[in-house]
Amino acid sequence: MTRTGATAAERVVHFFLPGDVDDPAAPSGGNTYDRRVCRDLPALGWRVRPYALPGSWPRPDATACAGLAQRLAALPDGAVVLLDGLVACGVPEVLAPEAARLRLAVLVHLPLGDETGLDPALAAELDAREHRTLHTVEAIVATSDWAVRRLVTHHGLAAARVHAVLPGTDPAPLAPGTDGATGLLCVAAVTPRKGQHRLVDALATVTELPWSCACVGALDRAPGYVAQLRGAVATFGLGDRITFTGPRAGADLEASYAAADLLVLTSYAETYGMVVTEALARGIPVLATAVDGIPEAVGQAPDGSVPGLLVPPGRPAALADALRGWLGDPQLRDRVRSSARGRRAMLEGWEMTSHSLAGVLEQLRHKPRSTR
Repeated sequence: MTRTGATAAERVVHFFLPGDVDDPAAPSGGNTYDRRVCRDLPALGWRVRPYALPGSWPRPDATACAGLAQRLAALPDGAVVLLDGLVACGVPEVLAPEAARLRLAVLVHLPLGDETGLDPALAAELDAREHRTLHTVEAIVATSDWAVRRLVTHHGLAAARVHAVLPGTDPAPLAPGTDGATGLLCVAAVTPRKGQHRLVDALATVTELPWSCACVGALDRAPGYVAQLRGAVATFGLGDRITFTGPRAGADLEASYAAADLLVLTSYAETYGMVVTEALARGIPVLATAVDGIPEAVGQAPDGSVPGLLVPPGRPAALADALRGWLGDPQLRDRVRSSARGRRAMLEGWEMTSHSLAGVLEQLRHKPRSTR
């Protein structure tokens, strides 16, 4: 039976999202991205019908799987469907029955197997499920050029099916900072993948220099890891210099950026790193591990200079050396701060993100039905 719905002339995308997408206590780059494109696509002629699905994605229980299956089954034939990868990539068996009928695309914020700290067997299972999902759908959206290459190579996908749609950045005033050097800021959920223990260990080697570091991010994702970090901070005697604030949003997050002289991000895996461009939008230089899509987000100023310090992810001493250089070398600080302000002027806004995504959806809307 053919299901009917929106007329052929209408541009409608059914967007399946994690249940916590609007939860201010669960901020993430993926949630921010999803909310922004939901908000901005209508200006480009696309009506967005969002479905925030409760469940422990990407490993949902039977109830959550059934809810997703029922939602998909109720859509009209030929409907354009975009699914957040956290929802879609772990459940290929739910998508497969609808793949020939619907026009399915998956938005991959982070490959499932790349999450740090997973049991190897679980990582392999999630990776295999993601592989099946991405070979089932018509189009894949990735959030950096690096992520496109990673998905194409790792999952053996046709390059034409994988599209880079980079996150945008909101304009922001220049951050006044503190004294130009000592205000360090890390904005990231406190989890093993974000690698805050690397930062704590490195800061413990430069205690003779003045600095303070605010770690802004959710504290409930990995409680054991948070306890480990708090223990290390206490052991090093840094409790008055390193603070874990929990998540911040709105004016509170703006105040954190305003007080920052340097953003520090010591992740093990990062498809892009939206906090990098958020910092650069405020003229704040970045010290980060040169992993995955982070160098792409850091980018270059118009003169070719790098607006920060990138360190090899496997060399803890390099991170400590970079911190010591930043704190001790005024000329280095001036140089990267000038570069950050140059890069600031080059950042693209969210309207470009939605414009690029609308282009992918338009292709999907007109693409002949697959025989896969």
